[in-house]
Amino acid sequence: MNIFGVGLPEVTVILILALLIFGPKKLPELGKQLGKTLKSLKKASNEFQNEIDQVMKQDKEESPKSIESNQTNEINQQKIDSENTNFSNKENSSN
Repeated sequence: MNIFGVGLPEVTVILILALLIFGPKKLPELGKQLGKTLKSLKKASNEFQNEIDQVMKQDKEESPKSIESNQTNEINQQKIDSENTNFSNKENSSN
């Protein structure tokens, strides 16, 4: 058992010290409060992770669209350039 780098012997010493300092009547109350605090931290961490995952998913969905859009714009620009070149050649031939 290794919680936050603290092994079983260290946890036992901490619990004995807490029992001596706070007494047996206050210890369950402190444990309950610690549990609530850890639960709220875990909930906040999960919400943050979900938000990060959502943003990453959104970026992945938008990236192919922007790449596709860029490719379409490049193709359109090439067509326009080609048409302008053809028009210039026809105009020069006419003169």
